[in-house]
Amino acid sequence: MSGSAALIGVMELQRSKTTTAQTLVPEIQVISTVDRRLQALELTLPTPWQLPVGVRIPAAFVRVYGTRVFISGHVPLNENGTVIGPFGRVGAEVSLEQAQEAARLATLAIFASLKRAIGNLDQIAAWLRVYGMVNSASDFYDYPQVMNSASRLILDVFGDEIGNHSRVAIGVSGLPWNAPVEIEAELELK
Repeated sequence: MSGSAALIGVMELQRSKTTTAQTLVPEIQVISTVDRRLQALELTLPTPWQLPVGVRIPAAFVRVYGTRVFISGHVPLNENGTVIGPFGRVGAEVSLEQAQEAARLATLAIFASLKRAIGNLDQIAAWLRVYGMVNSASDFYDYPQVMNSASRLILDVFGDEIGNHSRVAIGVSGLPWNAPVEIEAELELK
């Protein structure tokens, strides 16, 4: 047998062993660290954001540029990816506690959009900045209290090293869909 014929025979044998091994070994699903933390906290990500019918936004929900990730503003979503209430201004139609829950839901919406864009949330090296806007009544000033629930969620899910971030919390006179909170962020990937 010539050298090339022997090499082809070895390659075919290796290929058949690989094929046989692949059919005998069941596929193993690897759950990411972030997914395990979400499960432990009994949190479920919503379906990534679905804009209302007829609404077009000429921008990306998540923009990955090299290892940087820029996340457009997200509002609270329900499980099917549509905007959820309560709606209105914090300190008027919406209580502080409702606004804090809205900030948590907006943060979960960010996680869902990130997962759609980058796949595995374990690819995140660092949360760099979180920017929160609170649709507030003229006499409401506890914007940091509203955004604390978003920051705590990021730290609970990603841990102190990755989840530690700088933050802005401001009051605004209105937000899209009359949402009480809108959050954007910047991240770094591994």
